[in-house]
Amino acid sequence: MATTDLGPTPGAGRVRSAPGARLAGDRSARARLVLAGLAVLLCVVAVASLTVGATGTALWPVLKTLASGEALAPRDRIVLLDIRLPRMVMGLLVGGALAVAGAVMQGLFRNPLADPGLVGVSAGAGLGAVGTIVLGGLLPAWIAAPFAGYLVPVAAFAGAWITTLLLYRVSTHHGRTSVAVMLLAGIALQALAGALSGILVYLANDAQLRDLTFWNLGSLAGATWSKVLAAGPIILLALCVVPFLSRALNALALGEAAASHMGIPVQRMKNISILCVAAAAGAAVAVSGGIGFVGIVVPHLLRLAIGPDHRFLLPASALLGGALLIAADMIARTVVAPAELPIGIVTAVLGGPFFLWILLRNRAALGG
Repeated sequence: MATTDLGPTPGAGRVRSAPGARLAGDRSARARLVLAGLAVLLCVVAVASLTVGATGTALWPVLKTLASGEALAPRDRIVLLDIRLPRMVMGLLVGGALAVAGAVMQGLFRNPLADPGLVGVSAGAGLGAVGTIVLGGLLPAWIAAPFAGYLVPVAAFAGAWITTLLLYRVSTHHGRTSVAVMLLAGIALQALAGALSGILVYLANDAQLRDLTFWNLGSLAGATWSKVLAAGPIILLALCVVPFLSRALNALALGEAAASHMGIPVQRMKNISILCVAAAAGAAVAVSGGIGFVGIVVPHLLRLAIGPDHRFLLPASALLGGALLIAADMIARTVVAPAELPIGIVTAVLGGPFFLWILLRNRAALGG
């Protein structure tokens, strides 16, 4: 996708200069510094995740072995290359996807309380994934066999897309999005998706129930290279498209009428944003289950640090989201070792109080 797709040529010059300059201001230098710092932080956390685990295998001895030209022991190869490395890569992808999806939703709804988990998008994605797990055996073999590894992510994407579209249609009236309606509609959609998922769980057999327990609180414990390869292309495609929406989201912050006058095709931008959110959140939920609060905590923290300019906010959200989820996964698998906490508990403990703080900070704007 090219940047010219987001707006006609006559208004493009004004969109490129005005929103970016107005929103970034003198925070541009700080934003670039923060981006560099987040890249370093992500590298440090990623390396640390490869050294932490219940087994005695450590990264540095393995690197020394490789540097000396010796072959890795079978145990070290399995632990590092088949268990820890795909888990780290999946944490990076899922954390970045959830954080960027939250940032895009907040820009689209022009409200810091929007988040795929809180407004039912993750529940819709979970419903699609659960439906595929339980009812996938009913599909014809000519469909199920060639695409077996991709059915769950695609179904989760479809569920997230339908939920996001319904949420936007319900909460937006005459071009204005009501925060109260958005939150209430999200609760209703989340409850409906949960009820339908419950019916599917009731119909599931024992083997399927073991898979469905994965969705309760989310986890990266089931990370494999096949799952990374199934969800990774969908997440990466969404993350590659999203930066081209940054200037349009900046313009949308001034209002839909102002964005239209600047040459932004608002409806097309909304459709692309909804597709990106659905793809990122749906694929993330498909491989990790329901992990909450990443999409609301990460963008809000970054807005406090670098401002609301989406040219910097979106890549920073991807970096911090990945680092945060990898760190949360390290906590989940070490705090009660050799057992393991669901990662959703860790993110809820960290994100719940932060969400309450956001509510208190914005209660005047919400009419409280």
